[in-house]
Amino acid sequence: MSGKLRLYGYWRSSAAYRVRIALNLKQLPYEQVPVHLVRDGGEQHRPEFRALNPQGTVPVLQDGERSIRQSLAIIEYLDELHPDPPLLPSTARDRARVRAIAQAVACDIHPLNNLRVMQYLERELGVAADARSDWMRHWMAQGFEAIEAMLAGHPSTGDFCEGEMPTLADCCLVPQLYNARRFALDLSPYPNLLRIEANCQALDAFRAALPEAQPDAPPA
Repeated sequence: MSGKLRLYGYWRSSAAYRVRIALNLKQLPYEQVPVHLVRDGGEQHRPEFRALNPQGTVPVLQDGERSIRQSLAIIEYLDELHPDPPLLPSTARDRARVRAIAQAVACDIHPLNNLRVMQYLERELGVAADARSDWMRHWMAQGFEAIEAMLAGHPSTGDFCEGEMPTLADCCLVPQLYNARRFALDLSPYPNLLRIEANCQALDAFRAALPEAQPDAPPA
């Protein structure tokens, strides 16, 4: 790496949460730069942040003069530069499975539930708060049902989504379960997800990445 790592994120952003887990698992020191997604209309819309990320989203990882965007791309970047401990398995077959689970969260669940979608439903379409929460729960439940089926009884499923060490899949799963609890989704139909989450949360790397543990989290 060419310089100091700097992570632009927001304490409750699921995508930034994924990257914090990966950085902690790799034991890589980094500076956090909070980007408040709500205050004053959202700091992600300011010109100085748009210059850093034209999408106006977090996270962004700065490595020296280089900026890397999109949480999965960031995590794979870190994994390639710092392969120990690995966040992707050694075989193409197992890597494909891990990526499929991760993308089931990052590409199928999360985009339908993120802040800008909720704001559009509210501000442009006039969708009431209860209906927006129903929307959130619907898409999370549909996604979790699929991931539970991918994990249940699969020979590669272990203490974690793939085997006995956390991978990219676990980095994505745990923040999405956190988000589900925010919106009071019943998680009892997903015993494998809950078991894996408990194993993850037993590790310091996951606990240190919790939203409430971040410097920009509001006081309890």
